[in-house]
Amino acid sequence: MTYNPDVHHRRSIRLREFDYSSSKAYFVTLCVQGRECLFGGIVQSDMVLNEAGRKVEEVWRSLPERFPNVVVDEFVVMPNHLHGIIVVADNAVTAAVGAIHELPDTCCSEGAIRELPLHQQRRTMLVPKVIGFFKMNTAKHINLMRNTPGIPLWQRNYHERVIRGDR
Repeated sequence: MTYNPDVHHRRSIRLREFDYSSSKAYFVTLCVQGRECLFGGIVQSDMVLNEAGRKVEEVWRSLPERFPNVVVDEFVVMPNHLHGIIVVADNAVTAAVGAIHELPDTCCSEGAIRELPLHQQRRTMLVPKVIGFFKMNTAKHINLMRNTPGIPLWQRNYHERVIRGDR
């Protein structure tokens, strides 16, 4: 089905005109479909991960292996969601370690992107690629564990905040 703005009223929660491959830190939250508690539970105020929760943690920690210019900072896996900080490394830093990075076609000012349809812009930006890879791989493994192939694990979108300063 193609996008029809008269029928589809979904609004993007992303910052308009912002390049989500720029060297910044991003706080992301991903929620399980239907907010089902799949990753473990809280026992005496501590999160205890089950097998699915450990897989989520493992895939999250491995993201820099797939995306060398991404650093995963603090994160927490909760019973039905994940909070984490992804840092996109500065080009000079990634170039110094010889990392190959995928950056979008940008115009003159930092953070600005060329006029492309929104779905095409997102496909070329690093943060959505990282989240898509993470969601796809965790869903594949957890669905195999649960014998539920093809069932959505994550909610369709995710929430993100660009960390702009200490405050």
